[in-house]
Amino acid sequence: MKTPTPDQPLTQEQETAQTKNGFLVLASRLLLEEKLPIRFMYKTVPEHLNDTGWRMYTGYETEEFLENELINMMPIPLERICQLDPSLTELLEYNAGTVWERTPESEGWERVYDFRIPAPNVEVDITNDVDRFSEQREGS
Repeated sequence: MKTPTPDQPLTQEQETAQTKNGFLVLASRLLLEEKLPIRFMYKTVPEHLNDTGWRMYTGYETEEFLENELINMMPIPLERICQLDPSLTELLEYNAGTVWERTPESEGWERVYDFRIPAPNVEVDITNDVDRFSEQREGS
């Protein structure tokens, strides 16, 4: 596959050539409980083998809602999401780093280039102090 130069956009083949694995998306609880349509989605690097990396939202989620991902984001099979909204099928082939939006006024999906995909918040305590390291290991 030919690598594009900065002034050449990627072809659809290049943007969908990533190895596929996983079968779950994380979707906002509002999609199922309130029966609201998906209006915003992005693909991050999958967090585990079952994860596709796709995160889907209605656009009505508040900051507080988004902060509590364990309660407010639900794993849903990719196949089920495509049954609920067939317009997603082709878009879900795209690689990590892809962002899509569908405004209420528009008929279809538009690619978003200026959204910064959030990185997972992982706390790591690193030390070079052997005694402190030993204490941490014993405490866990």
